[in-house]
Amino acid sequence: MSAPKISFEFFPPQNLEASFRLWDTAQALAPMNPDFVSVTYGAGGTTRDLTHDAVKTIHKNYGLNVAAHLTCVNATRAETMEIADQYAAAGVTEIVALRGDAPQGAEKFTAHPDGFANAPELIEALAETGKFKLRVGAYPDKHPEAADNAADVAWLKRKIDAGAHSAITQFFFEAETFFRFRDACEKAGIDAPIIPGILPIQSWKGARRFAERCGTPVPAWVIDAFEKAERDGREDDLALSMCTELCSDLIDGGVENLHFYTINRPERTRDVCHALGITPSASLEDVA
Repeated sequence: MSAPKISFEFFPPQNLEASFRLWDTAQALAPMNPDFVSVTYGAGGTTRDLTHDAVKTIHKNYGLNVAAHLTCVNATRAETMEIADQYAAAGVTEIVALRGDAPQGAEKFTAHPDGFANAPELIEALAETGKFKLRVGAYPDKHPEAADNAADVAWLKRKIDAGAHSAITQFFFEAETFFRFRDACEKAGIDAPIIPGILPIQSWKGARRFAERCGTPVPAWVIDAFEKAERDGREDDLALSMCTELCSDLIDGGVENLHFYTINRPERTRDVCHALGITPSASLEDVA
């Protein structure tokens, strides 16, 4: 089994303690030589300025290829494109272009009157600049707002046709979920790379809440396994083995890239990478 290319997702810090956690995570994972790292927006664009600062700092201080998240939430078209221009000026050449979640307290996303109405509109505008490699989100399990799985595939095709270069999926628990989605995308004429999103579980309770918010189904066997592991005090061992097995199954199925949702906790992600044969290729000083 050859080692895949890897990438990591971070989220921006909202306080001093979280800042240290982000920089510790970047320092721990930078030597793994990721293909890129991404930095998220908070729900409703609440961490927009923090995201900008984190993107620029990671790019400058750690020598990493950073894909900055950019959404349509609470901003005009001009404001959004100004942010993109600021990224380009800072040397950031990749963007993860998303519609974005509704602001806290809102039931659904509502476009700004002068803003982008959806992800394809944003992608098309960014593509026209010629400045960025664009990545987008994809949903192997049905998006909470989608009519069915076919609608998710059709929507992804719209985003690729608008100018996106690749897609990163929401996390899932079984490799077959990804393979079914990949096959459906190929049948629909989508030939852009689709990178599976992987969640190394740090806390089972936290992962279940995350899955519920994202509309990600949790298989009964996973619930049962963690209930038994909690009784025996083996949650960490189970989480590591389950994530490693999922990644191995994906690689055996032809996957060449894996994107890890780190939750700004590097240990589990690093352990999974080591188990897959991915080891540090440089010291932090070499990549900073």
